[in-house]
Amino acid sequence: MIVETAPPAEPEEADLDEAGASEADQVPTEAPPKAPEVPPKEACEDDYFWESTAKYKDYRKGVGATQVNTNATSRTGKSSFTSEATGTVTVGVSGKLKTKASIAVAEIETEYSVNLSVSLTAKIGNTYTIDTPPHTTTNARCGVYRLKTAGYSQYHYANCTKGVKHNATLYSPHEISWYVWEAKA
Repeated sequence: MIVETAPPAEPEEADLDEAGASEADQVPTEAPPKAPEVPPKEACEDDYFWESTAKYKDYRKGVGATQVNTNATSRTGKSSFTSEATGTVTVGVSGKLKTKASIAVAEIETEYSVNLSVSLTAKIGNTYTIDTPPHTTTNARCGVYRLKTAGYSQYHYANCTKGVKHNATLYSPHEISWYVWEAKA
């Protein structure tokens, strides 16, 4: 683990719609768009699909409060942090996602060879221990890393034509971890 020298940046995704665990996989309630009057070329599946267009970096979604330990001695000491909160982090969406979150996440996993989830739960009791240098304060916060990707959902008709593209940015959970930073005491 890399120990940072500054606290984590405020989450970029603060204004996202958070799909709850049960909501993340619901089918959109609106009726699909009407297919253009074009004779079918071949048999195609009639449904919304997801296409990724860009992969960005990971962003953290913290769970629980930041914990602090100050080593005021002249020797290195151990700091041990234990999560005191349970929190489930789901897919965050900016824009319009017209397909199930699980379909978009599966496509992103395939496209970029990553392991993602629709939701991850950071639990109480997750422990992290680190050496704290002399006269240093170590801070730690448990949370979930989410991968930011961009793309669009689009309706594909049974006659193989395609509807309007609906752009979206997704933040897909993929790792429970601690963010640790230190500062001179």
